[in-house]
Amino acid sequence: MYSVATQKKIQCLDLKGQHQQIKKEVFEAFEKVYDNTAFSGGPFVEEFEKSFASFCQTKFAVGVNNGTSALHLAMLALGIGSGDEVIVPANTFIATAWGVSYTGATPVFVDCTSDTWQIDANKIEEKISPRTKAIVGVHLYGQPFDVDLVADICKKHHLYLLEDAAQAQGAEYKGLPVGGFGEMACFSFYPGKNLGACGEAGGITTNNEEYYKHLLSLRNHGSKIRYYHDEIGFNMRMGGLEGASLNVKLKYLEGWNNRRKEIAKRYQQDVNNPQITVQAQPHWANSIYHLFVVTTDDRDSLIKYLHENNIFPGLHYPVPCHLQKAYSVLEYKEGDCPNAEYLANHCLSLPMYAELADDEIEYVIDVLNRY
Repeated sequence: MYSVATQKKIQCLDLKGQHQQIKKEVFEAFEKVYDNTAFSGGPFVEEFEKSFASFCQTKFAVGVNNGTSALHLAMLALGIGSGDEVIVPANTFIATAWGVSYTGATPVFVDCTSDTWQIDANKIEEKISPRTKAIVGVHLYGQPFDVDLVADICKKHHLYLLEDAAQAQGAEYKGLPVGGFGEMACFSFYPGKNLGACGEAGGITTNNEEYYKHLLSLRNHGSKIRYYHDEIGFNMRMGGLEGASLNVKLKYLEGWNNRRKEIAKRYQQDVNNPQITVQAQPHWANSIYHLFVVTTDDRDSLIKYLHENNIFPGLHYPVPCHLQKAYSVLEYKEGDCPNAEYLANHCLSLPMYAELADDEIEYVIDVLNRY
């Protein structure tokens, strides 16, 4: 056990250990990209797309430049635009809503549950209007939302279901990997994700060939044949270096995710301080714990105490989407999504990454239990 005086700082996330393990392999992959001058799209991206589609058990995967672009292009592929509405959880990273807004459509925010902190399916239908075209479910913190409940609502009201799986590469819902339950699923490969590129990257999975072909065009200036542009498109290709690094990392992802699950289990079983509440995990949800979020009544006090003990938690997310200044025009107010608002004011994220040592985990647990 470390002493407070000698113990090194324990961060919420530290990527150095992971990258040191695979540095040689990644640099060899980069050299192949360099030798082939395949810097934008190309064979290394295509290799990753095939591998990631197989990993998600979907027919297709499309690599793009980041997860926000993935959400944007998926909305366009669904035909969503000005005058449309899309239902989005209030408790999520803001990019979930950006994907809607970039098309000219309006995000309609729905509260989360008080225990899983996922979109509350019981509050969705009251937000559906004649303009509603889709529902976005977010596999938040790496834990799947209740896909069947939301999918049933989509079917009843003839709406599209889109998965925001930005934090959930390898998570499972009822034994199946996320990524193939909705029309499309959007992933982020931001460096801090469980599967993170060496740079910015994102992806979209689908089992629909029509969506797949449309996405290929949209990310490439609306072009299927070079210099012939069928629609207004975007420059949102994945880079070759990013694709190459993801090809290397995908081979290690299952092991890294399993280690995160071990750490989460320790937190769940051994943190026994009644002042700390963990995210509820339904039996059908196999989380990959991109984040391990807890709540406490006096967050500032707990953060100060942890800092004094050289533990540095994260904060995801201090302002819910519906109260962000960017969406003030929608005229949401405090009290509209009380569970999301409580979470924003009381949550913090414990250290969570595969390279955490056992004694570091024990130290974090001991410090939390002494709070």
